Amino acid sequence: MAHIFVCQDDALSDGEAIKVDAPTAAIAVFKVNGALYALNDRCTHGNASMSEGYVEDDGTVECPLHAARFCLKTGTALCQPATEALQTFPVALVEGAIYVDVPEAA
Repeated sequence: MAHIFVCQDDALSDGEAIKVDAPTAAIAVFKVNGALYALNDRCTHGNASMSEGYVEDDGTVECPLHAARFCLKTGTALCQPATEALQTFPVALVEGAIYVDVPEAA
């Protein structure tokens, strides 16, 4: 696993997301009610960036293109048109910095 620096914790406000380019995929990192989540940045239904989606206080994100909703904790697709879950990634806060763990490129 590669330990990828995202940003300083205070650079990501509650209810916001940031996109990070990792070696194997683009990752969307979210902060909701102080908790951090990381998902694959590409919607499973269409070519939309989830980091540009609508982050909800209930721990979901809505795709900005087709209004599909996903659970930030599990990546589960919660409504049509998406039926496939988004991949999730471990995310950690270490000494005031946010990191995400992603598989290393082959």
